[in-house]
Amino acid sequence: MAGRTAIACIGAGRMGRGIAQSVAYAGHSVTLIDAKLRDASAFETLRGEALGEVRKGLESIAELGGFDPAAIPQIMARVSVLPANEAASGMAGAGLVFEAVPEVMEAKRDAFALFDAHGDEGAVLASTTSTMLSTELAGLTAHPARFLNAHWLNPAFLMPLVELSPADETSDETLAFMRGFLEGIGKVPIVCKASPGYIVPRIQALAMNEAARIVEEGVASAEDVDKAVTYGFGLRFGVLGLLEFIDWGGGDILHHASRYLTEAFGDTRYAAPAIIARNMEEGRIGLKTGSGFFDYADIDVDAYRRRRMEAFLKALGNAGLVREPVLEGDP
Repeated sequence: MAGRTAIACIGAGRMGRGIAQSVAYAGHSVTLIDAKLRDASAFETLRGEALGEVRKGLESIAELGGFDPAAIPQIMARVSVLPANEAASGMAGAGLVFEAVPEVMEAKRDAFALFDAHGDEGAVLASTTSTMLSTELAGLTAHPARFLNAHWLNPAFLMPLVELSPADETSDETLAFMRGFLEGIGKVPIVCKASPGYIVPRIQALAMNEAARIVEEGVASAEDVDKAVTYGFGLRFGVLGLLEFIDWGGGDILHHASRYLTEAFGDTRYAAPAIIARNMEEGRIGLKTGSGFFDYADIDVDAYRRRRMEAFLKALGNAGLVREPVLEGDP
């Protein structure tokens, strides 16, 4: 364990347990600290539930072939759960403390106070809030330079993406440390400003609402909408990012499609943002002009297209959708 960052997590609920799975699997010791004062019996119940859920999650992945189940006892030995009145010992030596309490300001305030009282000098505090902004929460700690938000996607153990949202006071060193730590445990950190919905929830909310609206309007069944997402969106955007896909097809296509949908539905929710029209005016349409949201001037476009097509074929293969051509004489 030498050279590995010790982790503490204030909050032993679902998110804390997912983080525990992730960091313990990656070789770090982690202490889940109960955020509520309970009597001894109630705490032992919570402790058993927390450790049981961490173990069960690991066992499920191992049973599916994710890793050798023989490793589970060693991974579990890195996870401990302490009551709230032992927060000082739980945070002693921890270079990184996650806050994973319910999305209630009072609970956040109490958790941040625990960190301020017992966190090691130089330790980083990372909230895992999915609704509050880092700029709102920074004022709850006496050490805002060592604070930022780290929004994990559920299930935390499996989903690689973590959205990092620094506050105005967050130091460059804190952000660099957090990115390095997450990359070191196999996650993919991205950085965004403190903004409602961050990146994934903001895009996701629009897509989910539109899917529900299609069913509500009787346009298609729930089954067919989800097939469209699984075999259309899922396969396509597992290879190409949304903005990359705009460049791939051309921003002009999105511009005209958005205008048509806006007029057809009489609803501005389909209107393209100003950046689409501005890119067109500047000739930044995408691959066919050499630039769009991304710059393609210095890349081999044919080789780039080939790599993406190879990735797409691999995705089709993983989905069991690759078929051999039908030749003359075949039944």
